[in-house]
Amino acid sequence: MKQPHTIWVLGNGQLGAMMAHAGERLALHVKPIDIMSPQAEPLVLGADDIVTAEREQWPESSLSLQLSQHPHFINAPVFARLADRYSQKSLLDELAIATAPWELVSQQTQAQALHQRYGDRVLLKRRTGGYDGKGQHWLKQSEHTQIPDDWRNEAIAEQAINFDEEISLVGARTQDGRCVFYPLTLNLHQNGILMASLAPLARLESLQTKAETMLSSIMHELNYVGVMAMECFRVDDTLLVNELAPRVHNSGHWTQSACHISQFEMHLRAIAGLPLPEPKVNFQTVMINLIGVEKDNNWLSLSNGELFWYDKAVRPGRKVGHLNLSAKNQAELSQSLTLLSQWLPEQYQAPLEWVKANHN
Repeated sequence: MKQPHTIWVLGNGQLGAMMAHAGERLALHVKPIDIMSPQAEPLVLGADDIVTAEREQWPESSLSLQLSQHPHFINAPVFARLADRYSQKSLLDELAIATAPWELVSQQTQAQALHQRYGDRVLLKRRTGGYDGKGQHWLKQSEHTQIPDDWRNEAIAEQAINFDEEISLVGARTQDGRCVFYPLTLNLHQNGILMASLAPLARLESLQTKAETMLSSIMHELNYVGVMAMECFRVDDTLLVNELAPRVHNSGHWTQSACHISQFEMHLRAIAGLPLPEPKVNFQTVMINLIGVEKDNNWLSLSNGELFWYDKAVRPGRKVGHLNLSAKNQAELSQSLTLLSQWLPEQYQAPLEWVKANHN
């Protein structure tokens, strides 16, 4: 395949920006696009250009239509299929890949019937648009919670899973069907938002092959090219797929510091047809999401830290950056976590303690 002149990214958030940065060292011109720009003129796309996306779903605009209808829009059929939780869950069932028991919430669905099938706690998820804990509604039998009228046919119902841990796998598939993977990542969510990730961990190695087999079968079925993330619940030695993301993923940000090829470069290599070796992990890394906090230059003094600041307006609950901490020196990591506990607000105290308890 001839190397593309430009790789256009549908969307210009932090994921697009990090792809553009990763492309610089490969001499790939990666151009994230603000698809909702009110002054937008039609883009001039070359015959060898390709299009990718930093998000599963996007609003319709002249630019989103131009990019999504381009003949070299990689994975074009996949995005809508995985952006809808109904079709995503249906795919997992078709492939006999374990996931939480679920069903579509129809006009006839009754809360009591859901409790009879799935127990006291049932989670409703909007079919599209939900992220970082948004688009979710708990049905609790003890509280007589009911199904919102406008969620019927627009949501799925899932059995609540009493999981041991949340883990994710980030992998990539080439144009000729070869798959490569990063080590499993341990994740901590708080109010539905990813707060911290840690990888690699020796105690997760026994689940690596199982997870790779699951994600491989999904990518093969979709004829997917590029990076995909699979979020799972671990229940003993069983993995239940929670969600799939057909793009680079927050839980893979640790690869920017720990690996010789980050997830962003891996995605670009795959879609551009460039060589794709197995990623080499140089050391364990902790990723801390920075959510709704002002930039603090104290973070730059951490001897084992790398700051990735997104230059976005700071709002409560908004991801505005992340810190990667090298864990190759345990004393150094401990010192950095102690400093961060002084510099970060109250909601970070539990995640920092979680890192201390799990990094060995």
